[in-house]
Amino acid sequence: MGRGVLLTSNLPQLQNLIKRDPPAYKEEFLQQWNHYNSIRQIFQINPDENAQHFRELVSFIAQVAQCYPKETADFPSQISSLLLESYGTLSPDTRRSLVQNLVMLRNKDVITSITLLQTLFPLLPKTTSSSLRGFIRRTILSDIRTANIRTKNHKLNRAVQAMLFGMVERGMDAEVVGDKGKLKAAAGPGHNGEEAMWAVVLTKELWRKGIWTDAKTVSIIALGCFHPVVKVQSASLHFFLGSDEDKEDSDDEEEDMPDVKALQHRREVNKKTRSGAKKLQKIAKAVKNKQKKKSENNTPNFPAIQLLNDPQTFGEKLYDILNKYDKRFSLDHKILIMQLLSRVMGGHKLCVLGFYTYIMKYLTYHQLRIPSILVALAQSVHDFTPPDALTPVVRKIAQEFVHPGVGSEVIAAGINAIREVCRRQPWSMEEDLLGDLIEYRKSRDKAVTAAARGLLQLFREVNPGMLKRRERGKEASMGMAKGSQPLPFGHSAQAAVDIEGLVLLEDHLKKLREEEGVASGDEEEDDEAAWEGWEVESESEESSDGWISVDSDTESDLEISDSEDEDDKRKKKGKGKAKAGQEDDGGKDEGDEKEGAAQETAEEAAKRISSLATTKILTPADFALLNDLRIKAASEAVERGAGSGTKRKLAALESQRKSLLANGDGPITDTFISEDDILGPRKKAKADYAERIASIEKGREGREKYGSLKGKKKKANPSSSTNREKARNKPIMMILASGAVKGKKKASLREKQQKLRAHIERAKKSHH
Repeated sequence: MGRGVLLTSNLPQLQNLIKRDPPAYKEEFLQQWNHYNSIRQIFQINPDENAQHFRELVSFIAQVAQCYPKETADFPSQISSLLLESYGTLSPDTRRSLVQNLVMLRNKDVITSITLLQTLFPLLPKTTSSSLRGFIRRTILSDIRTANIRTKNHKLNRAVQAMLFGMVERGMDAEVVGDKGKLKAAAGPGHNGEEAMWAVVLTKELWRKGIWTDAKTVSIIALGCFHPVVKVQSASLHFFLGSDEDKEDSDDEEEDMPDVKALQHRREVNKKTRSGAKKLQKIAKAVKNKQKKKSENNTPNFPAIQLLNDPQTFGEKLYDILNKYDKRFSLDHKILIMQLLSRVMGGHKLCVLGFYTYIMKYLTYHQLRIPSILVALAQSVHDFTPPDALTPVVRKIAQEFVHPGVGSEVIAAGINAIREVCRRQPWSMEEDLLGDLIEYRKSRDKAVTAAARGLLQLFREVNPGMLKRRERGKEASMGMAKGSQPLPFGHSAQAAVDIEGLVLLEDHLKKLREEEGVASGDEEEDDEAAWEGWEVESESEESSDGWISVDSDTESDLEISDSEDEDDKRKKKGKGKAKAGQEDDGGKDEGDEKEGAAQETAEEAAKRISSLATTKILTPADFALLNDLRIKAASEAVERGAGSGTKRKLAALESQRKSLLANGDGPITDTFISEDDILGPRKKAKADYAERIASIEKGREGREKYGSLKGKKKKANPSSSTNREKARNKPIMMILASGAVKGKKKASLREKQQKLRAHIERAKKSHH
């Protein structure tokens, strides 16, 4: 058999030979390439003809394309156009083969990631095969993850984010269908928003895996919140609220959790070994941790809410769709929008005053899911919310929830909701209404009493002047006697002129420069080094170049003047808030250079303001160092015998650092509450059948089925129960009829004396 006949009929053998020596077999490859082009033209006219042979040729060329890059330059574009233009006419096997070969070309670096993703993204909404859809989804995620492993691939990320933006924007002009009413029934298959849904799902997956964590990612999903298709809206809202329902579809959670009960049963049947017991215990612990982590996942997505671009416009658009399409959305969907709007308003301190007018129609005790609505109302309030907009809302809650015609749980929920609103804006309460609500502390119901006492305690702290004299308490009355009054709405105690503790950072940096002998002109290099390890947007880096460079002469002059102020302050305050080492350095400078600084008054020294914020861009590392320096200075002040105020400040700084290290959420977490805060303590309701069964199953965990733990199973050496143990469980009627009991009753006085003496002797021998 000739060489040509053998090779043309055996493509795997030809593929192997080409990979070993591409130039020697170039003619055979060109023969197969021409054959592929002719078969492809026939295949485009009739896809069912020679489909198997066409798939074999495509796989062969994809395997050897890297050996002949010039000849196969058009091959990837041909496969892509075939998939995008003729996808509906191709058989399932052909679709999968073409997609797999395209991915193989990417793995061999024949095509770029952008070329591959431009083909795969449009295929996701088109494909009906779940296996192929899962393969495309995993390929997209793994390709983007691989490109961003070592450093962020900004070029690829921008291109992919632009494609995702386009997928979401293409359906934005359609009419809002809603999830109830006639429009939902009349909506055809074109209103399903599959393309936008896949864009949102993939973006959420990339955020959850930590691949994309920038503001552009949040902007894609924020755009999805205004999509006319309800399921796209719902998926985007769930992302910000932290209650994703599609996390179980993730490729990381495809494997099912092991059945612990089945493994325990298998262990009882099979041979028992120590290694098997340890393995079973390890699996049970892993399953328990996974279930616990899954239950804790329903927390709001704080970083995404903080990264919103123009949150005021975002909140106003959310309110517009909530108000405009009120009749088209179901109650559950409207509550989702309310919750996100309230969290954005509370987190960014926005004022969308129409929201309070809109929500008033839902404030009735018989409204479905009223606890969630009250939570949304309370979360939207902050200290910049006008009291005039909140006073009607508080009055409506009091009229609907707090009166004798409703149950105690309703009254407790109403008072708790008013308390949460007034905690954020105390001036929304009326004095007469407050007096009526506080009278409920004399109620017989525990939940109502606790709610009224909580409201009373709140106003003792924030505005005791609204309370009657006998209700103010000792501390509030003493404070009012001293003249302390709460500031009216819109007033501030003092304007911010400096960052607290920035003087400590300035002194620390100056001391480091003096020790290392760094010139003032080298500070720009130190600033650039301080940004290492912190992720910064490239646009912000470019825009900040002009601000970082500061003239070295001006910088040095400013540093000299700061050191003079610093030395004067140290001389006046002695052992104040400054560190001991800095005091020594200041003392030397004072002795050599500043003899006339003693004439400065203490008032001028206290007004020292650091100029570091005006001469240097503070990096995240600087702020972390500033926090540590403040903690160190406060701890040293406590060691020197400072007062309780310094101790409280130290405790607050340490708790703030722990919370930031734990979750990195920041102060936005303080604005969010749960339904339990509104409902308050409640009596335990009667458990239904499912709850009783769950409680029974929980009690059986770790216990053998129908097995008793007494008797031989509790002992070190297996044995049956002793006669003494059996006698303890003997029925009383049998014991009364026994000879021992009858003998005691018939014993003579002499026998009783002998038994008593014997008992005394035994007690003496046992040293009792």
